[in-house]
Amino acid sequence: MFADHFFAAAEKAMAAIDRNAVEAMAQRLAEVRERGGRLFLIGVGGSAGHASHATNDFRKICGFEAYCPTDNVSELTARINDEGWEGTFSTWLETSRLKPEDGLLIFSVGGGSIEPPVSANIVRAIQLAKSRGATVTGIVGRNGGYTAQAADACVVVPTVDPELITPLVEGLAAVVWHLLVSHPALALHKGHWEQIAPVAAPAV
Repeated sequence: MFADHFFAAAEKAMAAIDRNAVEAMAQRLAEVRERGGRLFLIGVGGSAGHASHATNDFRKICGFEAYCPTDNVSELTARINDEGWEGTFSTWLETSRLKPEDGLLIFSVGGGSIEPPVSANIVRAIQLAKSRGATVTGIVGRNGGYTAQAADACVVVPTVDPELITPLVEGLAAVVWHLLVSHPALALHKGHWEQIAPVAAPAV
């Protein structure tokens, strides 16, 4: 049945994620926080949802000063209308006075590309961050795209089924960033349910 196939593909992709890349990303993010930098989380589509949700957890659990540009719909749509989609995130980061001590966390299925131009808004944000000396990290899929090429640390969810690229990358991206906010190098507080007395697991 399809459920068996999907879960088997998810298990295969998760098993193939580079654990050293995950640890390197946790370390780079910890360095951002230790030097008093802010963390900006960026994504489009489903990845924008990840960026928004992860911003909450990096703030609440890990103590980051973290922000997500797509959370401000008024500013986002004004910039798209007035400045164009390609520069939406880079101009937002410029207004936020991105500094060398800050960090960028990119969520993207493909990671963006200069040629052919794909997710140019993400590419421009990364280019600005690199020009400012900020730390760039990412959780992406496929071959990692421009994000993996330019990032200081990047986790790539490998393609194990070309028919399931987007659902597996977006699904496992959530697993990876939940891993990061739970990582001993980053977590300062427990989540709400982890602070409550555990409930016995149901008998199998």
